[in-house]
Amino acid sequence: MNAPHTANALAEDVYRRLKQEIFEFYLLPSDRFTETQLADRYQVSRTPVRDALYRLQREGYLDVEFRRGWSVKPLNFTQIDQLYDLRIVLECAAVERICVSAEVHPELSILRDQWLVDRSLWQTDMQTVADLDEQFHTQLVAASGNLEMTRVHQEVTERIRIVRRLDFFKSARIEHTYLEHAAILIALQARKRDEALLLLRSHVELSKLEVRKLTISMLSDARRQHKA
Repeated sequence: MNAPHTANALAEDVYRRLKQEIFEFYLLPSDRFTETQLADRYQVSRTPVRDALYRLQREGYLDVEFRRGWSVKPLNFTQIDQLYDLRIVLECAAVERICVSAEVHPELSILRDQWLVDRSLWQTDMQTVADLDEQFHTQLVAASGNLEMTRVHQEVTERIRIVRRLDFFKSARIEHTYLEHAAILIALQARKRDEALLLLRSHVELSKLEVRKLTISMLSDARRQHKA
């Protein structure tokens, strides 16, 4: 009775570990590997490895070729740009809904407590700020009250997470993020629709440009470290 449950748990564990290795660039775009290599590394049979690999393939992270094994998909910058553009559409729509609503949005209160703080309380760890930044934008859309917009935005967020953290590779971007998020929240609190839209759009557009530049540089550094 426990065998199927155990197999599913193993496949889920391998899936999460593999996905994390892709996100952290331990497995780099275009890197190749086999099911046997992964099974040996994770000390599991090939079955949960295969299940995890096909799941990641369906999600768009991996490719498989007959007799050549598996590989991490190269980064598609055109697709990444399009996903960022979709983010802008969704988040601007959320801002418009928030500004015309008379409701009190608890999500925005939480965000103000996180971002409208003294500089001495700012987070400096790249991964921590990346996680907080993701929460800022997902909670912003959630505050719109549109569940379908929120769902689609979460899907977009998942698909760009692999490069999004690179936006905080430089400390200056962390500082700018705190200042830009604070300005957006202040404009929203005052229901200044046009100002909030302008601030949000420029914030995400700048992030898109920085990620594009940093990804090329970061991948080069990561590949050298990986082969060292």
